[in-house]
Amino acid sequence: MLALSFRFPAGRYHATAWGSHVNEGVPEWPPSPWRLLRALIATAHHKLPDEAAGPRLRALVERLAAAPAPVYVLPPATAAHTRHYMPTAGDKTTKVFDTFVAPATTAELVVRWDAALDAPEREFLAALLAQLGYLGRAESLVEARLWPADASLPADANVRPLLPGEPLPVGATLVRLLAPVSPADYATWRGTLAPPAAAGAPKAKRGAGKTASVNVAPNLFAALQVDTDVWRGAGWALPPGARWVDFVRTATPPRQAPRVLPQAREPRFTVARFALSGAVLPSLRAFLPQTERLHQTLVKHSDNSPVFTGVDADGRPRLGHGHAYLLPECDPVHGYLTHLTLYARDGFGARERRALEAARRLWSRDGMLGLVLLGVGEPADFATLPFFRCARRWRSLTPFVGTRHPKTHRDGRVKLDERHLAIGSAEHDLRRLLSLQGLPEPLAITPMISLSLGDRRLPWLDFVHRRATGDGRRGATPPTGFEITFPQDVAGPLALGYGAHFGLGLFVPVT
Repeated sequence: MLALSFRFPAGRYHATAWGSHVNEGVPEWPPSPWRLLRALIATAHHKLPDEAAGPRLRALVERLAAAPAPVYVLPPATAAHTRHYMPTAGDKTTKVFDTFVAPATTAELVVRWDAALDAPEREFLAALLAQLGYLGRAESLVEARLWPADASLPADANVRPLLPGEPLPVGATLVRLLAPVSPADYATWRGTLAPPAAAGAPKAKRGAGKTASVNVAPNLFAALQVDTDVWRGAGWALPPGARWVDFVRTATPPRQAPRVLPQAREPRFTVARFALSGAVLPSLRAFLPQTERLHQTLVKHSDNSPVFTGVDADGRPRLGHGHAYLLPECDPVHGYLTHLTLYARDGFGARERRALEAARRLWSRDGMLGLVLLGVGEPADFATLPFFRCARRWRSLTPFVGTRHPKTHRDGRVKLDERHLAIGSAEHDLRRLLSLQGLPEPLAITPMISLSLGDRRLPWLDFVHRRATGDGRRGATPPTGFEITFPQDVAGPLALGYGAHFGLGLFVPVT
C-alpha cells in the first residue's frame, strides 16, 4: 500500500476538470489519477532527465496504472475564483474566469494506492515526489512526499471508487475522474485497431474512423505523454488509454453542499426537455442533423450509455425500443425548431443525467445553437406537450420512412397483401410497425401530401430524411406522411420507421 501526500503552500489548487471548459469554473478536486501519473512523468523529464527514457520510470507508471483506482483523504477546502481580461488578436480582450480550490496551507491531501513497490521503486517514487514543483496549473505550488513503508496509513478516506452495481450511498455525491486503463487492457485494445495506411495510399475520408489515419501510441506509457492538442486534433473525445471512473465523495464538496438522496436506490426519470437558442434557429425540415448532433454529444458525455446508444456493453442491440427517442418541436406558425425532447422507457439515471447537463451547445457549419435543459421528469410532468397525450387520431409531424423495400413478382407485378396493399410500401410497413408496437388495428390510414403549419405547406421531400452518421443512413421508401385513426385512444409518444429514435416518423394528436 502506498500513501502520497500533497500540500499546497500557496493555499491554491488550480486545475480544470476533464470535459469542462476553463470558463465553466469546474475545478478537478481531487486530482485525477490520470493527472497524477502525467505529473510524475513530467517531473522526470524536467528534473531527472536521465530517468525519463529509462525503464524505471515506465515500470513505476505502469505499476500504478495496473493497480485499482486510488482512494483519497480530502482536507476541508473552499472554492473561489478571480476574473480578469486576457489580450486576444487585434488588440481585443476577453474575460477569463480562474476558478481554484483553496485548502489550508498546512492541510495535506492524501492519495492511497493499493500497489506494492520494492525498496528501489519506493526510493525512486520518493525522489520524483520531492522534485514535484506544481500540480495542475503552474501556479498550483505543491510539496509532495511518500509516506514511509512502516507508517500507519490514514484510514478515513472520504473519496473512493464506486463499486460496480453499487447504489450511491445516502448523503454522498458522485464525482467522475479520468484514470488510465491497465497496460494489458491498452495493449489488447490497440491490437483491435486497424493499422495506419501505408505511405502513398489514399487517405481515408473524413468520418471513416480514427484508426485509419491516426498512429495511436504503442503503449500506455507513451499514451500518457501525448499532448492534448494531438489527440483532440485527431478527433478523440478522450485521450487514448484513459477511462472515466465514478468515485463516491463523502467529503463536503468545495463548491456546494452535498447532494443528499432520500434513499439509496438510484432515481430515474424518462423525459428530458431542451430549449434551443441561437441567432437563427433551423427549420423543422432540418431537424435531423440537430438530433444527430445531440445524440453524439450525449453518447460522448455518458461514456456510451446504452440508454443513448441502444446497444448493450457486449455490442448487441437492445430489444423493445426502451432507449432514448429524440423528439423535435417547432413553432406552429413559422416552422422553426424550438425544442428537443428526449423520452426513454428504460429511464435516465445519474450517468445519463450528467450527460444531459453537460450538453450545452450544438455545433454545425451554420454556427452554434445553445441548449438549455428546461427540466426532467415523467410524461405526466410534461402533459402540455402533444407527444404524451392520448388520442384516437394521430397525424405526421415529421416524414415517415419505411424500413422495408417494396416486393414484386418475377414478372414485375407488385405483390399485394390481403388488404390489396403493396407489400413493402410505406403504408404496409406502417401497419406492420404499429402491430409490432402492440397498438390496435387502425380504422383508417390516410396519406398526407405535406405538413401544414398555419398557412404554409412543407412537402415531405423537403425534409432532411437521411442520417449523416451511423450504419443505417437511409430508409427503404421515400418520405411521406399519414393520418392514423384508431378505434380507441392511444397514448404517445408515437414514432415509427427508419430514424424513429432521431425524430423521423413522429406523430402528434389531431386537435
